[in-house]
Amino acid sequence: MKAMARSAAMLVALLAITGWIMSLVFRNEAERRALFVSGCLAAVVQLTAFGVVRFLGPKRALIGWGMGAVLRFTVLVMYALFFTKALGLPSTAALVGFAVFLFVSMLLESLLLANES
Repeated sequence: MKAMARSAAMLVALLAITGWIMSLVFRNEAERRALFVSGCLAAVVQLTAFGVVRFLGPKRALIGWGMGAVLRFTVLVMYALFFTKALGLPSTAALVGFAVFLFVSMLLESLLLANES
């Protein structure tokens, strides 16, 4: 549980830094709101995916990682087709932000899993 809390703290810090960098490109209030929503959603998705990998253990880590990839892709598609419109978010900022947040968080996940082994 302690490792999961540490992973969550590192993830939030990484997403905050990434969000700040992207806010230099997406400048208006609606785009920044889209980045915030995308960052929060990416954090939930990533923590869930990381939890699945940890739950399955080192012998089934590849299966867990594959399940996480399917989860990420499914949420990305649903976010693109339904949630951006339902929440009134600018599509470009929301989807670019979400994809970037997922990418950088997957890099962190790889680093954390490698250090656990």
